Amino acid sequence: MDYTILQQYWWFLVSLLGALLVFLLFVQGANSLVFSLGSNEEERRLIVNSTGRKWEFTFTTLVTFGGAFFASFPLFYSTSFGGAYWLWMLILFSFVLQAVSYEFQNKLGNLLGTRTFQWFLVINGILGPLLLGGAVATFFNGSNFIVAKNNLVDGFASPVISSWANASHGLDALLDPWNLVLGFAVFFLARILGILYVMNNVDDENIRSRGSVRLIGAAVPFVVLFVAFLVRTLVKDGYAYDPTSGVIMMEPYKYLHNFIDMWYLSVVLLAGVALVLYGIIRTVVSKTYICGIWPVGIGSVLTVLALLLSAGWNNTAYYPSNADLQSSLTIANSCSSYFTLSTMAVVSILIPFVLAYIVYAWYSIDKKKLDKQEIATDESY
Repeated sequence: MDYTILQQYWWFLVSLLGALLVFLLFVQGANSLVFSLGSNEEERRLIVNSTGRKWEFTFTTLVTFGGAFFASFPLFYSTSFGGAYWLWMLILFSFVLQAVSYEFQNKLGNLLGTRTFQWFLVINGILGPLLLGGAVATFFNGSNFIVAKNNLVDGFASPVISSWANASHGLDALLDPWNLVLGFAVFFLARILGILYVMNNVDDENIRSRGSVRLIGAAVPFVVLFVAFLVRTLVKDGYAYDPTSGVIMMEPYKYLHNFIDMWYLSVVLLAGVALVLYGIIRTVVSKTYICGIWPVGIGSVLTVLALLLSAGWNNTAYYPSNADLQSSLTIANSCSSYFTLSTMAVVSILIPFVLAYIVYAWYSIDKKKLDKQEIATDESY
């Protein structure tokens, strides 16, 4: 592989991890509805035990997503994770709340009470998807940072390449209404996935019947918000760069051009949207259909993958700077060395084996649907 292909290959892998992370946010989506889907303590324990079987997948994917970004595009990692640290700290704090809640809510000596820890899960279920969606929206709407690579050769004792342009350190992303639009779209998508997962995984008619009703309440705002964000993104000016000079420039309808030039991404996007709508509609109209998590989950992965690829491929700046246009990050100016990317590309051959293990572990865990009899054991959350 030449250097350019390696850069595109690693942007694909990072985008795929991001898409899988969005699917795995069904854990957060279900937890945000613990008190809505469960009318009593027994039903709430059913929901918590259902998501408790899978929360490690979500957390591990989040960490792997960050690690892959660090290894393949270190300048993004230092700029975003180092500059917008308040935003990322809030995200990580919400996931720490989740881990603590699963571990201690039913332990002996729990002074806070089970309900308190269940509320911690609700907080994570709301903040996690909302903030992650807002962070991803900055790939299209930009952030306030400055990159000065010359600091490396100007004789500074401790050179700082990138810095945030204001004192908010990432919280300013939440002041952009379009970042919030995608944030809430991801939040409602996580709820859709969470409802569908619980309906498939928990053998309880009361929870399933409530899930069908709650599904409509999550699907309507999701569709409105996602369509609004997608249409606005396609018609707005985008951030392009000259592959020869590296100069960043604004290009009208840049993301629309990306989907036209890379028609296969348009096919993936449309297929993903169709699968999401199919899974939702069939679950709503059919009282016996409980497998909606799979078409909606696969559709979510395809849709997010197409969006993230359009943000980095086709000479597009995937992390635009609103403070200094020429500081915007591209897969060409922010990536690791050829040696690092090529070495990691060899290691990435193991990814299909890891995915196969995850599928096997998932199948083994879910051989039997969760019911009230199982949560009576001492091993339940």
